[in-house]
Amino acid sequence: MPRRQVIAALGIVLVAALAVTAFADAARSGEGQAARSNLTMIAPAAAGGGWDLVAREAQQAMRTGNVVNTVQVVNIPGAGGTIGLNQLAGLAGEETTMMVTGTVMLGGISQAGSELSLEDTTPIARLAEDFEVIAVPADSPFRTLEDFLTAWRADPAGLPVGGGSAGGIDHMVAAQLARARDVPVPDMVYTPHPGGGELTLSLLSTASGTVGVGISGYNDFRDLVEAGQLRVLGVVAPERLEGVDAPTMTELGLPEVDLVNWRGLVAPAGITPEERAELEQIARELVGTESWSEAIERNRWVRSEAYGEEFDRFLVAEQRRIDDLLKELGLA
Repeated sequence: MPRRQVIAALGIVLVAALAVTAFADAARSGEGQAARSNLTMIAPAAAGGGWDLVAREAQQAMRTGNVVNTVQVVNIPGAGGTIGLNQLAGLAGEETTMMVTGTVMLGGISQAGSELSLEDTTPIARLAEDFEVIAVPADSPFRTLEDFLTAWRADPAGLPVGGGSAGGIDHMVAAQLARARDVPVPDMVYTPHPGGGELTLSLLSTASGTVGVGISGYNDFRDLVEAGQLRVLGVVAPERLEGVDAPTMTELGLPEVDLVNWRGLVAPAGITPEERAELEQIARELVGTESWSEAIERNRWVRSEAYGEEFDRFLVAEQRRIDDLLKELGLA
């Protein structure tokens, strides 16, 4: 392995190790205390991404709404969220910890062939839906999504598309777009990035190896879109996003491109029914705060709340759907 790759790999291992240590310390600080007193929220990704945003918004809502006294957010990045999932699995019976999860983790589980799944957690709540967008630099020659798709079909290898982790929702949306416009998925060049920040840097760079088209959650691009540096070509949502001047996939004649990135919370396995009920109540109070309502509006999310058996059934069906979709798209 080249020296540069060795250094990068060691860096990733070191970051993961430090995150795990911080997480263990945070979990220990909550021992013997009820979740109302001291709650640890795991964001299974680096700071600045979608899961981190949900965790920070939830932290703020629980603090300002007097739902929980102390809320700590711990980032455990890597492998489509499955490193965080593995850490959560080691906390069986710990009722003062919850982890943010969603569609990306289901893809990570399927891609990694993980022995663990969300069935090895205690589901707490589905909170909201977050929507994907396809974006390009403001000076891109692609003025519409159809402009890009036409050029992509003519030369798929020459137009790499950037997004988050391999097998995640960004990758699946890219594959759905390819299939919808007869671009052979195996010919598609997809460039994964560890977070939204790295993806936007790539989009704005003209250096070799960077990408000219990116797919991610709207909030990863929001600041640069509002600053006029990026332009949204289309949104993967049932309706237009308020304040975003871009058509939906249905408007563009691509209703089969339809993946939605839901956001939810799970706790470790092995907690008691009473402890699960308390965490569900915390989630219900969280989404009832003014701060969370402001977060929903600010981030262009849509409320999509589910608890108990309804959320249990949703997770089982959603994992099966993602598994099947990844196989159908040739990504698993």
